[in-house]
Amino acid sequence: MEHSEMELKDASSTASLEGMDSDNSNETDESTPSSRSQQIAIAKAEKAKAIRQACISRDLEALASLATSEGGLLEDELRQVAWPILLRCDEKSRHDEPVPSDELARHVDEDQVELDVNRSFVYYPKSPEAELLNKKNQLSKLITQVLRNYPMLCYFQGYHDIVQVLLLVLGEKKALPAVAQISLFRIRDYMLPSLSPAVKHLHLIPAIIETTDSELWRHLGNIQPFFALAATLTLYAHDIQEYSNIARLFDFLLAREPVVAIYLFAAMILSRKKELLGIPEDEPEMLHFTLSKLPNPLDLDGHIQNATKLFKDHPPESLPLGAWKHIPWCSVLKTSRDPYQEYAVEDAVYLFDQQTRQLRYEERKKQALDFMWSHRRSVGSVALAILVGAASIYLRKKGLDNAILSYAARVQKVIRRWISSLQ
Repeated sequence: MEHSEMELKDASSTASLEGMDSDNSNETDESTPSSRSQQIAIAKAEKAKAIRQACISRDLEALASLATSEGGLLEDELRQVAWPILLRCDEKSRHDEPVPSDELARHVDEDQVELDVNRSFVYYPKSPEAELLNKKNQLSKLITQVLRNYPMLCYFQGYHDIVQVLLLVLGEKKALPAVAQISLFRIRDYMLPSLSPAVKHLHLIPAIIETTDSELWRHLGNIQPFFALAATLTLYAHDIQEYSNIARLFDFLLAREPVVAIYLFAAMILSRKKELLGIPEDEPEMLHFTLSKLPNPLDLDGHIQNATKLFKDHPPESLPLGAWKHIPWCSVLKTSRDPYQEYAVEDAVYLFDQQTRQLRYEERKKQALDFMWSHRRSVGSVALAILVGAASIYLRKKGLDNAILSYAARVQKVIRRWISSLQ
């Protein structure tokens, strides 16, 4: 459903009137459940009004603050207006319309897309089969159109989990530019030809843990952070089973820079310190299994507030272990530091190309080092032969070869005499 500024203003007025009606309702004892419910309703109405006003004025900082605060953006009707603004893909921000997918070449990953789409909408929504089938068709069209418009992007399993959240909240029409924006400016590193950039993201987690809780960091010292891959790769859409929770979490993630998704996982780990310390260090499999699951029950608002504080107190540049330095300059974590800046598609394409080149260089370097190590004996012999050959050529050019040979002969005679004296 499209919202004009007039509609938003009308909605704001309605919310305000609802709040006034609540204030003028029959007075009750503040300790009664009905009174508390009334206070909650008034607070929600006031927050909804603030969200609408922030959308009208396009106040991104206010909108981000509201999205981060308890309850987030409250409901899908508000998200349908706020999310496109946060992603800079609403009607006032958008420039180029995507080319219809039937006019573009087929993407190489479309077979995998169809397999994953068939497994989508497992936990939500609870709808009749025919309606779910229609949603799956919409999901497939959405993903296909984005991939065909940006064929350099590589599909990854779990991408459909992200897209289905956007589809359910925004509807098919508004979801299309939102999916493109997220793909290019928030999860671009995950859509490269290799997942190695995603692994580099994960190594920020132990750095965050070390700087905040050295005891827990030492306890988890032997565990590689691969346990966080599924959650962070899919912006938690793969792991969170409640629709209201994942929609609320997206409020936060879309309002902040991409790296906060990593801080969120670190905050969840820190919240489980007692549980994790109770697992012996010599049981790494159990530690890994526990860490790979989100806390249950999931205090989402609490984790969001803790992640926000973690990020404020320990920004990426301050992390130990050189973790932030290992993130490439062209990574989305570094190029999308300002969530309020509007970026051009051309910038994303250029950065994607730069990171792809860097990946290829790193792969060639690794292959060369692996080859050298596996053939270290033969390589060492060849290197020694080359060194001796180069040295002999150098000595001949300098006219030192005869002098060195004469000196070597004298040394040989001395050694022989010494051996004879011992006999």
